[in-house]
Amino acid sequence: RMISGVGYDPVEEQLCEARIISTEKALDYQNIRRKDYNNWKEYGEARRQALCEIVGKAGNNCWVEYPFYVDYGVNIKLGNNSYANFGTTFLDCSVIDIGDNVMFGPNVTITTVGHPTDPHARATGVEHAEPVRIGNNVWVSANVVILPGVTIGDNSTLAAGAVVTKDVSPSTV
Repeated sequence: RMISGVGYDPVEEQLCEARIISTEKALDYQNIRRKDYNNWKEYGEARRQALCEIVGKAGNNCWVEYPFYVDYGVNIKLGNNSYANFGTTFLDCSVIDIGDNVMFGPNVTITTVGHPTDPHARATGVEHAEPVRIGNNVWVSANVVILPGVTIGDNSTLAAGAVVTKDVSPSTV
């Protein structure tokens, strides 16, 4: 229900367990220390392996600085050569599909989840989610918020502090 865009109950037991597990995996990722490895390559490989256990797909040569936050992790697809700076938040109740050569500045938030604007409907606790797609060669600057259902076209740049509520055409600043 969640990934299909149909309303769902976020406190359903299976979803609560999945969020707890992914949060703990992200905490474990943050505890990978360079001093525990012979060289930076071993350290980097340990981080990559841990990242692959959190996200649905991690392309070649992708790097996520910690801390970072996920709802479920498994709905995130990171393209090749992608980079996420400190404090990235992925609220992946639906798919977050990130292309190749994408860079995030610090404190970027990508959210796929939404709540009803009607207060009576919101009081039921039901949420809905829509995918976010980010093309290739995109730069997402510091403190950008990308809202549910948005597609960012290839070769685009999102300015610092932007709140992205609508699709962004390719090669747009």
